[in-house]
Amino acid sequence: MLRTIIVRNENLLLQGSVRKILKGTAVRSLSSECAKRSGAGHRRSSHNNLSTGRSHLKEVTWSTNFVRGYCSGFPAHSKVLLPALSPTMELGTIVSWEKKEGDKLNEGDLLAEIETDKATMGFETPEEGYLAKILVPAGQKDVPIGKLVCIIVENEADVAAFKDYKDTGAPAKPAAAAAPAPPPPAAAPPAPTPPPVAAPPPPPPVAAAPQPMTAVEQRGPRVYASPMAKKLAEQQRLRLEGMQAAGAAPSAGAPAAAPSIPAGAAYVDIPVSNIRGVIAKRLLESKTTIPHYYLTVDVNMDQVAKLRARFNKQLEKEGVKVSINDFVIKAAAMACKKVPEANSAWMDTFIRQYDAVDVSVAVSTDRGLITPIVFSADRKGIADISRDVKNLAAKARDGKLQPQEFQGGTFSVSNLGMFGVTHFCAIINPPQSCILAVGGTQKRLVPDKDSEAGFKESDYVSVTLSCDHRTVDGAVGARWLQYFRQFLEDPNSMLL
Repeated sequence: MLRTIIVRNENLLLQGSVRKILKGTAVRSLSSECAKRSGAGHRRSSHNNLSTGRSHLKEVTWSTNFVRGYCSGFPAHSKVLLPALSPTMELGTIVSWEKKEGDKLNEGDLLAEIETDKATMGFETPEEGYLAKILVPAGQKDVPIGKLVCIIVENEADVAAFKDYKDTGAPAKPAAAAAPAPPPPAAAPPAPTPPPVAAPPPPPPVAAAPQPMTAVEQRGPRVYASPMAKKLAEQQRLRLEGMQAAGAAPSAGAPAAAPSIPAGAAYVDIPVSNIRGVIAKRLLESKTTIPHYYLTVDVNMDQVAKLRARFNKQLEKEGVKVSINDFVIKAAAMACKKVPEANSAWMDTFIRQYDAVDVSVAVSTDRGLITPIVFSADRKGIADISRDVKNLAAKARDGKLQPQEFQGGTFSVSNLGMFGVTHFCAIINPPQSCILAVGGTQKRLVPDKDSEAGFKESDYVSVTLSCDHRTVDGAVGARWLQYFRQFLEDPNSMLL
């Protein structure tokens, strides 16, 4: 949504026709349309491409507010506001400014790098001119969308006029005047002083209750002890006189031991980053609004292991090394084609079922979890999927993913097997209907008629499918797992 602010000079409004002024000082608002994924065939025009040579900033999309302002005391200028670079973005961080105050700007030049809740993206110059003033310095965090970040002027001579410019923002409402304090109440006449009354005599002291005697507490010359205690004392050559039983009440005159002071708890308060805040918000929404249920199966991976070894040997010269997870992504996409209910989204009043299977792959980064997408995974080969996953994971860890590379997706896969996890349940990534949680490979003994021992070792993987019960019933989810297991236990069937 574009926010357009027109600053008018009050003197101009009083002098001429409003219609004439509007005609001469039209406001231009520029916004670029969010690019769709490359598979959809939508490409940005050439004038929107960056010319900086940075591969991760080659296709930058944003929605920005650009306002031309006129105000007394300043030349004509353009205000650039912080844009929304992703649908979930509410705050951003200016990572760096690629231009300095006074620099010449050409339309499409890289102006700044902005960190969103998902990635770091380049921000292009909206028009030609000169950068007159930077109002949000590099490194400032939690800048709200719509915040004025810089000023652009048409003429280089106008740059100096904005040297001391400050963003005053919206005029603050004057504080309500404090109501005058009510006058103090009139002093009441002093009450008559009552005659003095003699204090009652203090009550007589009450005798303290005698302390109960314990079994072995000493009372005078006699020692109270059980026969067993006396026998033990004799064997150990100990004197019972003066000894006190363990747990006996201390004498009334003995001072009580001071309670120990607990040491102060040591902790560190870690600020919540933009991406962590979005993760928390979306996962909480998912867990509290989506009726999750979970289905688990164990899959024999012997055939996948053999085929993987053969593929890696053939692709060694190309530098491609496929992983177990690449086969999992392919099998999940093929199962979604067999059971399209799992490749759908709940839209409140209808269920949207997708034709293409775009698999979101969970990637852990230093900044948090992000899910880049392998588009049309059902139509790609294992080697292509492997290349896509490695490329996307590297860009995700470097914070160089573009919005079209992680926004969307129809099905998700999360694999924690490399961390030694054998089984877990994942939270659905809304608005998707399913997510597959993949554990690590485990060795198991299974019957084998061809072996002399009667058994053999096999590789098994435990997978758990989390489903949205609004779109995927239990029997449908079970049928999806049947196809998924079939594709992995007989990987050649994925080629049919």
